[in-house]
Amino acid sequence: ACTGIENIDEAITLLEQNNWDLVAAINGVIPQENGILQSEYAVETLHGPAYGPAGHSAAASSTPSSSSAFRHVVPSRQIVERQPRMLDFRVEYRDRNVDVVLEDSSTVGDIKHILENELQIPASKMLLKGWKTGDVDDSTVLKSLHLPKNNSLYVLTPDLPPPSSSHSGAPQESLNQNFMLIVTHREVQREYNLNFSGSSTIQEVKRNVYDLTSIPVRHQLWEGWPSSATDDSMTLAVSGLTFPCHRLTVGRRSSPVQTREQSEEQCTDVHMVSDSDGDDFEDATEFGVDDGEMFGVASSALRKSPMMPENAENEGDALLQFTAEFSSRYGDCHPVYFIGSLEAAFQEAFYGKARDRKLLAIYLHHDESVLTNVFCSQMLCAESIVSYLSQNFITWAWDMTKEANRARFLTMCTRHFGSVVAQTIRTQKTDQFPLFLIIMGKRSSNEVLNVIQGNTTVDELMMRLMAAMEIFSAQQQEDIKDEDEREARENVKREQDEAYRISLEADRAKREAQEREMAEQFRLEQIRKEQEEEREAIRLSLEQSLPPEPKEESTESVSKLRIRTPSGEFFERRFLASSKLQVVFDFVASKGYPWEEYKLLGTFPRRDVTQLDPNKSLLEVKLYPQETLFLEAKE
Repeated sequence: ACTGIENIDEAITLLEQNNWDLVAAINGVIPQENGILQSEYAVETLHGPAYGPAGHSAAASSTPSSSSAFRHVVPSRQIVERQPRMLDFRVEYRDRNVDVVLEDSSTVGDIKHILENELQIPASKMLLKGWKTGDVDDSTVLKSLHLPKNNSLYVLTPDLPPPSSSHSGAPQESLNQNFMLIVTHREVQREYNLNFSGSSTIQEVKRNVYDLTSIPVRHQLWEGWPSSATDDSMTLAVSGLTFPCHRLTVGRRSSPVQTREQSEEQCTDVHMVSDSDGDDFEDATEFGVDDGEMFGVASSALRKSPMMPENAENEGDALLQFTAEFSSRYGDCHPVYFIGSLEAAFQEAFYGKARDRKLLAIYLHHDESVLTNVFCSQMLCAESIVSYLSQNFITWAWDMTKEANRARFLTMCTRHFGSVVAQTIRTQKTDQFPLFLIIMGKRSSNEVLNVIQGNTTVDELMMRLMAAMEIFSAQQQEDIKDEDEREARENVKREQDEAYRISLEADRAKREAQEREMAEQFRLEQIRKEQEEEREAIRLSLEQSLPPEPKEESTESVSKLRIRTPSGEFFERRFLASSKLQVVFDFVASKGYPWEEYKLLGTFPRRDVTQLDPNKSLLEVKLYPQETLFLEAKE
């Protein structure tokens, strides 16, 4: 009524851009020189009885100046620079619900890619239904669909078989049967012949009918369902439908659209939708206004889910819900919250290498504080703050709204920071939240550098973060220096230990080599001794076995042999001419020259005597009456 804006989508967008501040939103589209908020009468009109149940009579009894101030304002809108809108989608698939939050610059295909990861269903197999417009494909940009902030969609997968474990109460034969539903659209008198398997649900039938008739499920008025079909999640096999064919009728549920005169008599607020067409009025349910209810009572769509479950057993699971709910409320541009316990956050921030350490930022949320929405949306989600936190901080969060979660955090705070810090947080009033604690890890304890309250600005928040970072950087440089010196000492010690180890290894190897060499020498010496002893024993045995040397005046024929050794020495002996050649060989061996190693050569003619038959006599081998022989080592 004040601005002339009749489109609900545009009005909600302006309110979101101004953090739901009605006065700021109106001043944003009306020039200040003509703005109604500069007139005390207009302010009374905006906030006073004119918007109450008796608003019409109060406005009628106003002074002419107030009436003029209200009616003659020319709604000249300023151009508002449009920030990217965040759209919330609740997507239903069989018995699952998936929440998706995207900017309106995204496409329908982006939603399918997110659902593909969540539902483990190929995007090419999905049919995404529930759009208000007709033709929607994967390349359609969400902004072009003019969607409200909260949307409900559903996924159909006609090419995929239904899960075999569902609806186990129905006989398998009934689940496999196909039902022919003849659905009559009452308003246009048109029939649709639809085939559904017995495992399909009544809800799926209604959604398919919505695609054909453009009647939303909530506005469908049916006739012909069996009395046993009391739940939309019921399968057709157990709903009591007539097999194989069943007739149904569907029409649009009547939605009372109030005229301008009726709305003026009841509530001035209805001017926002009274001039809209039927579709705009129907879409009002998407903004928390259900059939016949226009902003008077808050819808469940606008109720906030808790940031964190009460009495959560696992801190990591609680932080997962906190992050999801934070993204749902304030968009995806927000600090990356560490998922895990506070102890794990300490480990990540403080106990790595000095160069990798970071400050720990603990964000304490409180839904009942009037500062929370502004702090989260304008400061905590500012790109400069998000970037600075991600580079220099490990950010951990906790919700202090519920008393059980508050007590749990205070216990953790006392254990890690001491009773003084816990008492400081305990004495903080609700309107002083949210709080931002900056923690720096030290050698022996954790120090709270700063406690930032919610009543701050982006610049002040950034300055305090940077101031904490300066203190931390100075401490970090000292820690890096100490760590480098400690590593240098450890490296020197490691090098010395390694050099000592290598020296020990070399000494041990040298000692072992010497021991092996000595052992080998001892072994060879033993073998040599044994061989010498053996040869000496053989020599002695041969020497004893020799026949006595015949005398010169012997009557028998005597052969005199002169033998030259390789060293140039000579030895002589007399042998009977009838003695065998083997006796000569034994004599030579007894002198240390075994015939296996030496050969005995004759001079004229030159011959190898050792090649002759040793059983022949000296006379037979022509070593009679005398002969000179010489010894030569065999090759």
